[in-house]
Amino acid sequence: MLHSLIAARAAVPTVVVPTAPSRLMPQRLSDRLAALLGEQIDSGALRPGDRLPTEAQIASAHGVSRTVVREAVHQLKSRQLVVSRQGSGVFVAPTPLNKPLAFDPAVLGSLQAVVHVVELRRVIESEMAALAAERATRAQIATMRRALKAIDVAVAAGHDGVAEDLAFHRAIGEATGNPQFTLLLGFLEQYLREGMRITRGNEARRLDFMEAVRLEHRAIAEAIAARDPALARKRAREHMLHSERRLIEGGVIAKLGRSGAAETQRKRSSSK
Repeated sequence: MLHSLIAARAAVPTVVVPTAPSRLMPQRLSDRLAALLGEQIDSGALRPGDRLPTEAQIASAHGVSRTVVREAVHQLKSRQLVVSRQGSGVFVAPTPLNKPLAFDPAVLGSLQAVVHVVELRRVIESEMAALAAERATRAQIATMRRALKAIDVAVAAGHDGVAEDLAFHRAIGEATGNPQFTLLLGFLEQYLREGMRITRGNEARRLDFMEAVRLEHRAIAEAIAARDPALARKRAREHMLHSERRLIEGGVIAKLGRSGAAETQRKRSSSK
């Protein structure tokens, strides 16, 4: 279990480094360290104005290199959680009025988290498809159909088709006429990309899976072209549900029910 970094209140607040080393897992060390420090800030254990330990102190406390520490701190800076003061060190930044959107880096590396991303996509893309059916122009519908052909070409050439698949869903977002969907998808793609590699890799193992995905994509596009929002919403939702089912049938993930979700939350809590 990772030890908390505790803020000491003084004229120049300084974080006390844990006396017992807390070593991080060997994968994506900078992400894990950034997540740890971010949790300390979010929970209030590190408050605005607190000074972080030096690179060397953090590296020693967590058994990582100073390069890893620098990368982690860079992530925190990009999220506006900390600021550097020349000659003084790195400090927790004042709480911003508007927080930037950010997800747990674990989303990128857990098979179980892939299911969570599929669930998120189900909610977002169902409504995107419905709005696209109401608002898409002929040119935008033509873009969707070209994107579907591009997926077929990529798969036939032996590629995974992830980039082309994302382009299809991006075209639906653009067809809503709401630029916020485009911005949201642009942000989510960093998380969706790995999940889609897993789902498409699973689907590529079985021809029936691949054909089902192809038909589902076309059903969404045709419902949008037919200007039928209810049907487009239904087809997009079915596509996401079937994606999860294919992962289960392919043996990639276990079926997650309410108890599985609860267990996931329990494990996360116990690891903090």
